[in-house]
Amino acid sequence: MLSGVDHDVPDGIGMARLAWTRLPTADGEEAGPSTSAAADYELLSAAAIESLDYEVIENYAYREEQAQRSKFWVPYYVMLKWLFSLLIGVGTGLAAIFINLAVENFSGWKYTATFAIIKHSYFVGFFVYTVFNLALVFSSVYIVTNFAPAAAGSGIPEIKGYLNGVDTPGILLLRTLVGKIFGSIGSVGGGLALGKEGPLVHTGACIASLLGQGGSAKYHLNSRWVRIFESDRDRRDLVTCGCAAGVAAAFRAPVGGVLFALEEVTSWWRSHLMWRVFFTSAVVAVVVRSAMNWCNSGKCGHFGAGGFIIWDISGGQEDYSYQELFPMAIIGVIGGLLGALFNQLTLYITKWRRTYLHKKGKRVQIFEACLISLVTSTISFVLPLLRKCSPCPQLETNSGIECPHPPGTDGNFVNFYCSKDREYNDLATIFFNTQDDAIRNLFSAKTFHEYSAQSLITFLVMFYSLAVVTFGTAVPAGQFVPGIMIGSTYGRLVGMFVVKFYKKLNIEEGTYALLGAASFLGGSMRMTVSLCVIMVEITNNLQLLPLIMLVLLVSKAVGDFFNEGLYEEQARLRGIPLLDSRPKQVMRNMTAKDACKNQKVVCLPRVSRIVDIVSVLRTNKHNGFPVVDRGQNGEPLVIGLILRSHLLVLLQAKVDFQNSPFPCGPGVLNRHNFSDFVKPASSKGKSIDDIHLTEDELGLYLDLAPFLNPSPYIVPEDMSLAKVYNLFRQLGLRHIFVVPRPSRVVGLITRKDLLLEEHSNNVMAELQSTSGLAERQNARW
Repeated sequence: MLSGVDHDVPDGIGMARLAWTRLPTADGEEAGPSTSAAADYELLSAAAIESLDYEVIENYAYREEQAQRSKFWVPYYVMLKWLFSLLIGVGTGLAAIFINLAVENFSGWKYTATFAIIKHSYFVGFFVYTVFNLALVFSSVYIVTNFAPAAAGSGIPEIKGYLNGVDTPGILLLRTLVGKIFGSIGSVGGGLALGKEGPLVHTGACIASLLGQGGSAKYHLNSRWVRIFESDRDRRDLVTCGCAAGVAAAFRAPVGGVLFALEEVTSWWRSHLMWRVFFTSAVVAVVVRSAMNWCNSGKCGHFGAGGFIIWDISGGQEDYSYQELFPMAIIGVIGGLLGALFNQLTLYITKWRRTYLHKKGKRVQIFEACLISLVTSTISFVLPLLRKCSPCPQLETNSGIECPHPPGTDGNFVNFYCSKDREYNDLATIFFNTQDDAIRNLFSAKTFHEYSAQSLITFLVMFYSLAVVTFGTAVPAGQFVPGIMIGSTYGRLVGMFVVKFYKKLNIEEGTYALLGAASFLGGSMRMTVSLCVIMVEITNNLQLLPLIMLVLLVSKAVGDFFNEGLYEEQARLRGIPLLDSRPKQVMRNMTAKDACKNQKVVCLPRVSRIVDIVSVLRTNKHNGFPVVDRGQNGEPLVIGLILRSHLLVLLQAKVDFQNSPFPCGPGVLNRHNFSDFVKPASSKGKSIDDIHLTEDELGLYLDLAPFLNPSPYIVPEDMSLAKVYNLFRQLGLRHIFVVPRPSRVVGLITRKDLLLEEHSNNVMAELQSTSGLAERQNARW
């Protein structure tokens, strides 16, 4: 049985007060309004990282707004959700098309000019090749360091933190979106050992967030008619759709995008969100396919068979024997070892870079990126010069492979520094292609002995080293495609040995290259289901599904033995406090009181002086404060939670200040809408330093009762910390109050109390209407 308003408690807050008892301090003493203190344990307040308010703040403004909504609001709300899912898919697809077109054309112009010049002078060709790459990388790092610092890196750790409940300022702004798009074009087109797939996930999330908040108010690109998704819960759903759209656009893998969002980035999932995410990914697939069909007519410049990733190996190995399972398992072990080593090396280098290098300013960051560009260009140009050319093999007439292929186009068998026309340089075949085209060459079937073992080992060592060093520079950088490059290289190397050892004609080296790519990604990023589906979708070969599953399971198990996944390691390095899916084992032996015993709780009285509120905000970095009032017996009772951001809004508005130290009257409650308390996504929000108050205003009072959350989540002090952890994470909470054992029980709710029968709907509606009327008449503050 549920209890209504307790009219014995004055001021209409009986429902809130009834659930509370005295709130103790860390020493176990009773806390009064003047001596108690509230604590929101902030791991990184100095870094301006805050938690998101996924919990609904059911204050008076929220309830009034809910009561005033018409019967057409819910259909309009649902329609906008699906409309925004469509727009997110279209926007992310168009962004991916633009990035791919720009990268492919810049790369095509670069390779065409280089191959045309080296016919006359290799030194001049090297100079042009280096300057072209340097100009693109410089444009990328300049945009990031001077315009959009949050656009550096892949952005996946930050987005994963956002969906986990942590808001990092700047990651979803318009300038971050612009910097991500144009920075990715420069860094990937400039030939660095990184990819554009991770940044596309961040791009999709930015597009979703900007749509959800109606655009960017700073640049006057906003519309109020779509500003309906003002809660962090709604924005979280939109950002989830954007992440799935980014993966779907990057790999042309709509199902893989849905599973990536489910497995890798989200911490909170429900069935009807699945439908919208799937719809968004399907829209992306249609947009990308339409663009590719249009580009097949030759209207996209150098954009041809390359560009959008799809490495079709459906014509490759059709079957496999049990004898091949052992070398495939070996590939999984190698992937786990190299992936774990990659994570550890990038962690050390990034930590050193952030500690000693990037603190010296923007010029050092620009110089570092340009230096890495020069080293990368030198290695990719000079190493093929040291390799001897090989004669072109006898190819099938219907294979569609040309040896050597024309300069400036994607394909196998690149003629570089060869004395004869019918020769090719196997190392240049990897270096002098975009990464997408190089992977397609490594995956290609019917190309036996295209690469020598020496060339593959040379490329593996050099590219692995470049990928480790490049990761963490001040440019947009993804690790999907570089990981596939590394894995496919040692995978093809293992395939060459398997072909020689088993001497079977039906074994394809490209199949082992695919398995190597999957193993390295599994060993580094620790994804399984989503990565498995992505690899199947981009290779168009369902027969290899069991083999991909095998190497992923092995590589993930080996990698987990050494360290965590790449995104978790980088999130921890960036100070993003991610909550894992499961609590630590030690938490089962701890209680909620153990976790907060060293905290000092700072409380605010219901009617507080402005000067006291300002003092609390200046001397504490907490983002939530318990609000207490005096009960009938004079004992302090907690009546709710007030957020720091809400206090700042009230202090800046000043319309709720009063001269009386007593609760306010009913007329003051209509001065605010729920939207007044909404913080723009990924912004720093208001600061107490930005609010200026006169001496007279500091002496006034503010009644906090209409603006607090009267029903925050509470747990008893002896509840196990593991249970608190699961409650906190699964509900997406920001604060939980720890209180002593309650002295009385109001009611007991079971499953059947939550399953309302249809025939009682009218009765329940009538009761709720009567209760709501009584509450509005009697519960005025």
